[in-house]
Amino acid sequence: MSDVVDDIAGPPALEQEQEQASVAAPAPRASVLAACDWLREGARSMLLLAPRWKRLVASPWHMAFQLLFQLGLGMLMQRAFIEGDAVFIWRALLAGWSNTLLTVWLCYLIQPDPRLTRSPHAAPGAAHLYTLLIVQTTMFSMLGWALYFLLIRTKAIDAASTQAQWTVWLGPTLWAVLAQLAVLMRAARPLAPVRTIVTIGVIVLTTAMSHYLAPSPMAWRATPAPEVPEEEPFEVSQEMMEAQLPLLGDQLDALKPQRPGVIDMYTITFAPYEGEEVFRRESTMVADVMARRFDAAGRGLQLINHRETAETLPWATPLNLRRAIEGIAEIMDRDEDVLFIHLTSHGASDGELAANFWPIEVAPVMPPELKEWLDQAGIRYRVLSISACFAGNWIAPLAADGTLVMTASDADHTSYGCGKKSALTFFGRAMYDEQLRTTTRSFSEAHAAARKIILQRETQAGKDDGYSNPQIKVGGKIMPVLERINKRLAGTP
Repeated sequence: MSDVVDDIAGPPALEQEQEQASVAAPAPRASVLAACDWLREGARSMLLLAPRWKRLVASPWHMAFQLLFQLGLGMLMQRAFIEGDAVFIWRALLAGWSNTLLTVWLCYLIQPDPRLTRSPHAAPGAAHLYTLLIVQTTMFSMLGWALYFLLIRTKAIDAASTQAQWTVWLGPTLWAVLAQLAVLMRAARPLAPVRTIVTIGVIVLTTAMSHYLAPSPMAWRATPAPEVPEEEPFEVSQEMMEAQLPLLGDQLDALKPQRPGVIDMYTITFAPYEGEEVFRRESTMVADVMARRFDAAGRGLQLINHRETAETLPWATPLNLRRAIEGIAEIMDRDEDVLFIHLTSHGASDGELAANFWPIEVAPVMPPELKEWLDQAGIRYRVLSISACFAGNWIAPLAADGTLVMTASDADHTSYGCGKKSALTFFGRAMYDEQLRTTTRSFSEAHAAARKIILQRETQAGKDDGYSNPQIKVGGKIMPVLERINKRLAGTP
């Protein structure tokens, strides 16, 4: 008991004054320099080194600044994780203060009066201890956020994976707990080590439970997207079927005939996937470019699967595509004229061109089938354009001396711009709407220019599976024919 009494009584008055002088706050300095001192000592404590308390000033202003900085940084990081517009939830500022009060109480219990300890590593007071814990928490938060952003940007983890998120946060969190425990134990009064350990344990347990049972709400909420009214189910009526049956034949009969001595361009656009509006738009756009720029007006067919054209345009089915090829072959000069076909849809890694027209069952089109239909029809000169993912699978089956075949991607990569929000696919927009519409009539030149444009746009859009790498294969016998068409359209003798 006598030892305890002596310790509580403390050193003589002179020693007390000297010790108080040694822990007194340094002369006031610029706020920026003071903040730098706190960051420096916070970094030291993160590395489990003893903080140098004599460098630090713990005025109410410094405490408030560190607390507000931590709060603002947290809200900024939360906002950075939300793409697009977001709404600020001001009520979130009222949450989480119970943990702050618990931490303040802990600091006071451990270090109520600096005169009660002779430890060189003890904080001058509860204010110093609390401010350092704030700085520590802020720096660990910055470390965790930086690590998380880095791993997401480099695609090292999936941002949507809960397991990956826990893996990233677990390391810095455990490190932060260990560093804060080191600071608290160094600052603890030697008179009550058991009490200190129990107090720390209670606070850690209470804080963990509060985060688990009543986590602080997010300060930001993504702006909800406007509700899109659901489309009514597509129904196939008897009237629709009766209107559809003669459509292909009637439109074939309405095509302009071949002109002797003139190399005519006949066109087919084929959009078999009803679920995406972008394919219908692209099919219509390509048909318009070919009609205006290649003198193909009145010599083109559009085969489209879409509810709005179900009674006015032939459906995009494999059978209709085959019949369209056969019908045009009967009208054109198969040894002189050129047949252009543009197919646009989703594509599979085996080359399958997806088809969808529920409740009608539509089979997909494969490269060997198109090759067979063209060969059987006896069409000698062909320009074939495939706008789909993995479209490079179509190059080898369709390549021939009299054929130019071009694709939106190679055999190993997806193309881009075929979602519900896209006006046109990246390939259709660059190749047809921007190059062939106004700049050139050369498919080769347009394709070369479109490759560069698509690479730039895919990079800007953050395409994460590699460059789509559009492909082209030009047969030796098709080039002179296309050059003659271009010279005629350009007015060159």
